[in-house]
Amino acid sequence: MASQQDATSIADFEKSLDELETLVRNLEQGEMSLEQSLAAFERGVKLTRACQQALKSAEQRVEQLVQNDDGTLETHSFSPDDAD
Repeated sequence: MASQQDATSIADFEKSLDELETLVRNLEQGEMSLEQSLAAFERGVKLTRACQQALKSAEQRVEQLVQNDDGTLETHSFSPDDAD
């Protein structure tokens, strides 16, 4: 079960991602002043970095369940190389 901190981290990630998507839409519309566009771009860079860090942190927590030859189960840290 996810801890309160995990739930908060997920909510923060989703909020940041939503804000980033809104910023991109606003920038694509081209109706903002240069000053507003620069501020939105800078905010977008910060949000992108925060999202990337959250994803990296989540990736480090992911484990995979592996069944051994004798039928027992054990967990191993997930490595992207294992996905192939």
